Amino acid sequence: MNIVCLDMEGVLVPEIWIAFAEASGIPELKRTTRDEPDYNKLMNWRLGILKEHGLGLKEIQATIAKINPLPGAREFLDELRSVTQVIILSDTFEEFAKPLMEKLGWPTIFCNSLEVAKSGEITGFKMRCAQSKLTTVKALQSIGYETIASGDSYNDLGMIQASKAGFLFKSTEKIKADHPELPAYEEFGDLLAAIKAAL
Repeated sequence: MNIVCLDMEGVLVPEIWIAFAEASGIPELKRTTRDEPDYNKLMNWRLGILKEHGLGLKEIQATIAKINPLPGAREFLDELRSVTQVIILSDTFEEFAKPLMEKLGWPTIFCNSLEVAKSGEITGFKMRCAQSKLTTVKALQSIGYETIASGDSYNDLGMIQASKAGFLFKSTEKIKADHPELPAYEEFGDLLAAIKAAL
């Protein structure tokens, strides 16, 4: 039995933090897991910038409401879900993901949660588990699934490398150069064909 594990941001939807950096006029927030492999370090740094500028969950959610899936993402996901099981594994947060999941036709997503004060200030974050993508792939394998994984960033490499087939999608030149052994695609049609061939 197969199950496909996909990253969300940069693969199915634009990067939330880049969109918010542009909307808020704070260019430092453009830093993502494509740039910083240590997710805890990255998130704590982001929360510090939000606090410094007096921004909270409401402002980020207002930006997310205007984000649409990447062109072709919904059709890709619908086609993929018609032939196999799919789970989105993301380091994003439930409070960010819900409107995006609606636009993608409510696929299953495993992600994390934010700690938010009554004032709307994001005071912290709760990761579902350590190395959540790799840990989840290994857990799925432990209950009889063979995994196929795809993502674009450093935090996707573990699940991609641990799966029976794994693909980079819309990744950076640096990650592609560092991992020439991983097939890399830019178009949904090519990724879909590669996944179907691996099933």
